[in-house]
Amino acid sequence: MANKRRGEVALQFGDKRYTLCLTLGALAELEEAFGVEDLMALAERFGTGRLSSRDLLRLLGVALRGGGHEVSDAEVANLPLSGGIEPVASAIADLLVVTFGAETRSLNPPHPQGA
Repeated sequence: MANKRRGEVALQFGDKRYTLCLTLGALAELEEAFGVEDLMALAERFGTGRLSSRDLLRLLGVALRGGGHEVSDAEVANLPLSGGIEPVASAIADLLVVTFGAETRSLNPPHPQGA
């Protein structure tokens, strides 16, 4: 079970429940992946509320591994989105809040064109 005090957030994919967590190692991986120098720059990047599906995929993979799940980025890309993208974006937003604080809560799930 996810414990927000430890920086964990739960997310359901299909019939399996996963724990997401941004450990120090996960944060270092994200700094490198997003080409930023420090945690403040990483928080600022996420605080804009504008993330691509590639960004969500990268965040999700790192957070799953930080939560103790041994999954590759390719495996993460193939997880079923039975509830659509909103539960994933919401879980990532919650994860960013427990990691960086409320200023990153502005993350909005991407909406299809014309929706």
